[in-house]
Amino acid sequence: MKSIILSITLVLFSCVATAQEAQWRGENRDGIFPDTGLLNYWPEEGPELLTHVEGVGRGFSMPVADRGIIFITGTRDTTEYLSAYELSGKIRYSVPYGPAWSSSYPDARSAPAITGNKAVVISGGGTVACMDKKTGSMYWSVDGFGKFEGRCGDYGIAESPLVVDGRVIYTPGGELTTVVALDLNTGETVWTSESLEDSSAYVSPILVEYAGRKMIVGMTSGYLFGVDAANGSFLWTYNYYNDYPNLDSQLKHEFAVANCVSPVYKDGRIYITSGYDHGGVMLQLNPNGTGVSPLWKDPVLDCHHGGVVLVDGHLYGSNWMPGNKGEWCCIDWETGQTNYVKKWETKGSVVSAENFLYCYEERRGNLALVKATPLDFEIISSFRIPYGTGPHWAHPAIYDGRLIIRHGESLMIFNLSEITTTRSQ
Repeated sequence: MKSIILSITLVLFSCVATAQEAQWRGENRDGIFPDTGLLNYWPEEGPELLTHVEGVGRGFSMPVADRGIIFITGTRDTTEYLSAYELSGKIRYSVPYGPAWSSSYPDARSAPAITGNKAVVISGGGTVACMDKKTGSMYWSVDGFGKFEGRCGDYGIAESPLVVDGRVIYTPGGELTTVVALDLNTGETVWTSESLEDSSAYVSPILVEYAGRKMIVGMTSGYLFGVDAANGSFLWTYNYYNDYPNLDSQLKHEFAVANCVSPVYKDGRIYITSGYDHGGVMLQLNPNGTGVSPLWKDPVLDCHHGGVVLVDGHLYGSNWMPGNKGEWCCIDWETGQTNYVKKWETKGSVVSAENFLYCYEERRGNLALVKATPLDFEIISSFRIPYGTGPHWAHPAIYDGRLIIRHGESLMIFNLSEITTTRSQ
């Protein structure tokens, strides 16, 4: 009897001991989720559907979960809302926070960041807002795009907020500045960087700790940059726009305003990639973190907006291909060498847990469980997401043994674990 109780306790612990910062693509913004004890194959019809909610608002943004609550942004009419749902699907609140983008793809694309008792969001129109995560009450709101005279591409603002040391990071671009830090408690401006005189991209920046300092690594339309998180000074910039000089002018225009993939960092190296035949580049930080130099370039994994993951020394993701079809790729982190390029449905988003890839193709909504191995694109199980409309562009999330999927106005939670637990509310 004691052994049975111990076994159950260990399984439960494996599910609940996965506390993570609730933000874009997980605790480290790398698409790697720490959950363990997950199913290593699925029934033919897919994992058990635990919860299905309709009416979360139009959006392509990733849902995030914190302490048993799912936070999700969505557009209704011309306004973006933050909604909070219990894992059962019961709604706690849905509150407006800013104007949506008014042109191409106006649906919400920015994921919220949950820190302490606060939820931070950025609207498609460039409003940065901070709310009480339990009630949705507004602490402060700043028209960041207007205040800093921002400049963006054809698709508005799609950046998910990054919170560093009590400061909210936002990249308005434009002539006044490139990236700014707002006080988490008040919304007041803490610092502004110099201007690169460039438009913002659709990239959510990451935090890198290197050479004794914290740096924010983000992108504009043409540049990758590193900014000192303490004061906003540029540590270095890299002209990504000029990496592929043989592209025709139209393709250069496309990728120069459509960088969407967050950089990937490990051990002093930074990898970036973009779609539209604009391949990836691996960069090495210099010893004091004030410069970068390219190590290799890769034309294969030109990821559009589905993200890439680094698992055991290999990068996985889908590429662009002519005609927006996409293939699934694996390349070596050290050398950029191609391990495989495989056709499966079309391009899409990818996250990882327990050395498996969760590949979610964007056209028909097939989701595959794939072994993370450089030898082949080995699909273990797959099923089709049953609800929602429009492109399947929201990245999956994994939380407490659950797979959380957003498709348009539909929110679904699937069971990935034999034992499902609920954290304290």
